[in-house]
Amino acid sequence: MNYLPHTEELDGRAYCPAEPVIFTKADSALLKDRKPFFIPDDMGRIDYEAELVVRICRLGKSIPERFAHRYYDAVTVGIDFTARDLQNKARQQGMPWTICKGFDGSACIGEWVGKEELPDEVQALSFRLDINGRTVQQGCAADMLFTIDSLIAYISRFFTLKTGDLLFTGTPAGIGPVAIDDHLQGYIGERLVLDMRCK
Repeated sequence: MNYLPHTEELDGRAYCPAEPVIFTKADSALLKDRKPFFIPDDMGRIDYEAELVVRICRLGKSIPERFAHRYYDAVTVGIDFTARDLQNKARQQGMPWTICKGFDGSACIGEWVGKEELPDEVQALSFRLDINGRTVQQGCAADMLFTIDSLIAYISRFFTLKTGDLLFTGTPAGIGPVAIDDHLQGYIGERLVLDMRCK
């Protein structure tokens, strides 16, 4: 819930949450190295949500926002695969999102790009997701409701951030279902960083 148009596509109205909406994914959710995503056949509709992902590079707790930039060293594009039918049910009942967001293979990440390799500041980066050669999502970190540094400061109030932790920073509008044989490609600017298929 970190981009205004995405709040509208989910809830029918654009709004800014009072605080960031946070959920966690288990380590078994991680999918990397161009491995395919096997679509579960018993969880209903599975949606893609492309996001900028940052890699935490040092231990931190209660990190002041002004120092948060020191706590991550690389970015990529990731897919937060979401069991949408289960999420809608959980939202209606006020239940946690653990299953619909954290199931095995639901956190796909691309190749890391070090901050020193980036042409722009991280908070100015543009990114996109193409499926089968067609752009389905485009975003710019400058449009985030909560900046990356503010997310790190907020999350570290409750969770100790550890080296290697991954922070998915929210998806722009354009989410939709995936299907068998879909080819997903994620870009930072024009740099291809994610390339995977659905099975």
